[in-house]
Formats: sequence, structure tokens, C-alpha cells
Amino acid sequence: MAGVSESTPSSDDPELEREIRASRTFSLGEAIGRMAGGGVMKGASPISVARQAQIAIEEYLRCHLADAGGVLVRVLLRDVGQSARLLDAHDPPLNVLADFVRTVLQSEYLLRELVREADVEWGQALGERPYFERTGQPPDPDDPYTLESVRRSLSRLAEALANART
Repeated sequence: MAGVSESTPSSDDPELEREIRASRTFSLGEAIGRMAGGGVMKGASPISVARQAQIAIEEYLRCHLADAGGVLVRVLLRDVGQSARLLDAHDPPLNVLADFVRTVLQSEYLLRELVREADVEWGQALGERPYFERTGQPPDPDDPYTLESVRRSLSRLAEALANART
């Protein structure tokens, strides 16, 4: 294309910049980008490392934890997701989950608390009165989250996690 010269306007041309900006709508994202300067997001994920870890744990739980109602997954995700160890993001997410599950399985108190949280959340989700196990009494046959059922589910999860890390 002889005789046709392509000229690129200088980025220092304030009149051109004003004209371009006048025809655009201004957004919060653009304001943040301007404040942070150019290249603020290059190579970085807009999702925090802690949130990425929570997502990885959630995916793993949904695939490897038998939980028809999904309540136990939510309770575990909430408890593990709020742990300082996960939020510090120094350890791989599945290692944090494995340690959390192992700790719960080794403590009757923590296991009872986890079952109680699952019962409460199940009751809230369904608008029903939750079933709580009483010491020395058999669990209600309609209770979806008993000490033994949660212990079995967590034991299988711990086994799957151990196999995944080897």
C-alpha cells in the first residue's frame, strides 16, 4: 500500500484521550484499574489463593464424600474454609482437608460437634426440627446425620485423601 501512511496517535495526546473517554461509560472496575496502574492483573488470578483453595476442597468433597443432602459437604467446607491453616495458604488444600478430617475422627467431641452442626443445618434447609443424638439412646431412624454415619463417611473420605496424596 504505497502512499498510505498509517499513523498511530500518540498516547500523550490529551485531546484525543478526552474524546475517547467522553463516549465511554465509566465503571468501578475501570476506576480500580486506573488507581492501580497498568498491568495490575497481568498474570494474576482475580480469585484469591484462599478462595481457590476453598474451591478445590469443595470440588473434592462433592466428588468423594457420600452425602445425599449435601449438608455435610457444606458444614465441612465452612469449617475447613475458615481454618487459619487454609487461609494462610501455605499448605496444599487437600493436605489441610486431610488433617482436618483426621483431627475430627480422633476426637469424639469434635465429631459430635460436626454432627450437631450438620443436624442443625439440615433442619434449617428443610424447615424441620433437627434430630439430635442423645448419649445412651439409639439414634432416630430418620436422622440422616448420626455419629456412626458421619464417622463412616469421614473415614472413607480420609482413605480417599490418603490415596490421592500418595
